[in-house]
Amino acid sequence: MTIGIGSPTPSASQTTSGNRTQDVSAKGTAQGDNTAPTSGSSKPSSQLSTLAQQLSDSAQRAEERDTSMDRKALGQKADALLQPIVRDFHLHRAKYDAEVPDTDDPELLERAKQATSFVNGKGSNPFSGLSQDQLTLIIYDDSGTFTANERKAAWKEEYAQDQVWRQAVVARGKLEYSQTGKMTEFFKEVLGNYNDQPPIMQAQYPDFYAPRLEHLIEMDFNFMTHRAEGKGAPEDIFDILMSSEDFANLGKRFANSTVS
Repeated sequence: MTIGIGSPTPSASQTTSGNRTQDVSAKGTAQGDNTAPTSGSSKPSSQLSTLAQQLSDSAQRAEERDTSMDRKALGQKADALLQPIVRDFHLHRAKYDAEVPDTDDPELLERAKQATSFVNGKGSNPFSGLSQDQLTLIIYDDSGTFTANERKAAWKEEYAQDQVWRQAVVARGKLEYSQTGKMTEFFKEVLGNYNDQPPIMQAQYPDFYAPRLEHLIEMDFNFMTHRAEGKGAPEDIFDILMSSEDFANLGKRFANSTVS
């Protein structure tokens, strides 16, 4: 589990200005105006409508799941759902490649086939361009609506978007540090990204993740002058940074970094 800027996924948006989470509304998916595929290929409107209905149904199941579990249980559920499609994926590859959706719908069959090709290194991702909320619905849906390879494809797209966001936010953080000696706006952006994540994603972070970021923001600490320009004593920053290996490494990274 990471506590700096990380995604909660084991080895795991597309924005460069703040959080990377979009609404899970199926409206844009059905109409095709809010889900521009990053692969450059357009999806038929009928396929988008089918996916929109699946996402709508999945959202209802996710809400029921999220409201019926406490944070700890939800985090454990997330880990259990990720295990077979991420950490143990190679153990089940043959089984997953042979999986076919229980449907006669040619569009769904084709999408599953495309996902299988994609996770095996061929073709494009059928879920390219979906929002984090939409991808999360697919990744953590264990109803059988989506095949294991489709869930894997969604996970890979979410991971790719997360990497784009990380690179952008770190670049802005380095610039902030070089110009002001602070990381306050960086911490705000990281916290904003966390707050906008679906509950099952948030549940995979430590309980102290958000409160610690909030405290760092309130301190408005200047790492060059070693002064807290907001609330809190200067020594607080060292307690925070040294109480977590990830935060300690984060501080060292920015202190030693250069901005090109």
